[in-house]
Amino acid sequence: MPGVLLRGGCGPLVLLWALLLPLVSLSHLHQHGRRGPCVTDRPKLLLLSFDGFRWDYIDRVPTPNFNSLMEKGVMVKQVESAYITKTFPNHYSLVTGLYAESHGIVANEMYDPVLNRSFSMETDSIYESQWWEEAVPLWLTVQKAGGRSGAAMWPGSDVKIHGMYPNEFLQYNASVSFETRVKRIVEWFSAPKEEAVDFAVLYWEEPDESGHMLGPQSPLMDVVIAGIDEKLGFLMNELKKAGLYERVNLIVTSDHGMTQLSADKIIELDVYVSRDLYTWVDKSPVVGILPKEGRLDEVYSLLVDANPNMVVYKKEEIPAHFHYQHNVRIMPIILEAKEGWTIMQNRTGPFMLGNHGYDNTLHSMQPLFVAHGPAFRQNYVKTSMSAVDLYPLMCHILSVRPLPNNGSLFNVKDLLAEEPVRSMPSPPPSTPPMVKEYSYAPVWGSFLGVVLVLGFLGVYIRQMTLKQMYPLKHKGWEMSQPLLQEDLQL
Repeated sequence: MPGVLLRGGCGPLVLLWALLLPLVSLSHLHQHGRRGPCVTDRPKLLLLSFDGFRWDYIDRVPTPNFNSLMEKGVMVKQVESAYITKTFPNHYSLVTGLYAESHGIVANEMYDPVLNRSFSMETDSIYESQWWEEAVPLWLTVQKAGGRSGAAMWPGSDVKIHGMYPNEFLQYNASVSFETRVKRIVEWFSAPKEEAVDFAVLYWEEPDESGHMLGPQSPLMDVVIAGIDEKLGFLMNELKKAGLYERVNLIVTSDHGMTQLSADKIIELDVYVSRDLYTWVDKSPVVGILPKEGRLDEVYSLLVDANPNMVVYKKEEIPAHFHYQHNVRIMPIILEAKEGWTIMQNRTGPFMLGNHGYDNTLHSMQPLFVAHGPAFRQNYVKTSMSAVDLYPLMCHILSVRPLPNNGSLFNVKDLLAEEPVRSMPSPPPSTPPMVKEYSYAPVWGSFLGVVLVLGFLGVYIRQMTLKQMYPLKHKGWEMSQPLLQEDLQL
C-alpha cells in the first residue's frame, strides 16, 4: 500500500494523516463515551386503568383477551391499593409510587387549611396546579430524562404540574369513546421517532360507573365486564395493526375494587351530632370531618362510640399501616365505615348500590393486574403486590431513575423477564456523558499508531536509500508546503 501511494504522487505526510485519522477518531470516541441508542431503541410502556375493575371480575365471564395477555404475560391476583381506596388518590399513587399522605391527593374531595381552598373532582379545582405539586408524576420524570410521554384522560394528566404537561395529552372529556382514546395513543406511539412517545397512560371510566349504579353482585355487571374485555381486545388489535404489540409493554390494572351496598346499612350522622359543629369534607365510606373551632373533642366524643359499624379516628390515631396521617389535607377526624356500610348525614342524599374507599386490605377493594411485553415473563402468576410497587417497576422498564417513593422494585422484580436495555438516560444529558470507567482503548490506539508510523517511515527511508532517488531535494521541498492543501484536495 505505501508503494502504491507513493507512485501515485501522494506525499508521505498525507499517508501519515490517513493512517492516524481512524485512530484519532477511535480514541476520541472512547474518551467521550459511546453514542447513545437512537430514540427508537428506547423501551415503550403503556399503562391502562379500567376504573373500579375488581380483581375477581375476570372469573365471572369469559374474558379471552385478558386470558391472552395472561398466557403470554404476567398476572397478579390481588393488588393492595393505597388508602383511601378512591379514584384520585390511587391514580396518583400509581404514577408516583407514593401513599396519599405523601403525594397530597388524599381524597376525591379535600380541604387545605394552609391554602384555605377546597378541591373536588366535580369542579374545575382539579386543574389548579397547587393540589398536585407535592409529587412528580412519571410522565414528567420521563420527559426530564429526555423521553416523551402521552396521556389520555388519566386523572391529573391535563394539569400543568411543576410547569409542565405531558408532551401529548387529551383534556378530560367523559364523552370521548374508549376507541378514540386508543387510536390517539397508538398515533402517539407510531409517530416519527423524534415525536413518538415512550410512556403513555390511558384511563377508562368503566366498570366503576356501572359498579356504583348496579352493585358488583348484580348479574348485569357480567355484560359490563365482557364489554371491558372487548375493549381490551380492540386495544390489542390496534397495537398489532401498528406493529407495536410486541414492542410496547402493556400494563392493565385499576385504582381499586368495588363492594356491594344495601339500603339497610346506612349510618346517619344527624342522629349523633349537629351539623353546626362540623364541616363535611369528603364522602362515604371514609369521611373527613372538620370540627368548628374549639369543638374537636366534643365532636369526637359524640361520634367515637356512636355506631358499631363505624370506626372513628382522631388524625393522630389513624393506624400507621394506612400511611394516612401526615398531611394537612387529612382532616382532624376521620370516619371509616365497615365494609358494605354507608355513612350519610341523612337518608335524603343519593344512594349507590356499589362503592369503594374502604380499608385497603379488604379483598373487595383490590384490583387486577395483568401485563404483557418484552420486559415481562410469560405465563407467570404472582399472588399479590402493593400498588406503590408499580412505580419503581415502570421506572425500571423505562430505564429512568425513580424519584423517592414508597414502593420497592424488589417486591415485583420476579415479574420481569430480564434486565431492560438501558437506553433512556436519567437525568437528561446537558453535557457529553462522562466516562465512568477507565478505558484502555486510547492507549492501544496510540500504541498501534506509533507502530504504524515507525513502520511506514522505515519502509519509506529504505526505498529512498535503495533507489537513490535524485528528486529527494525536490521531495523535501514538496513536503515543506503549508497544510498540504493540494494533496488533501481542500
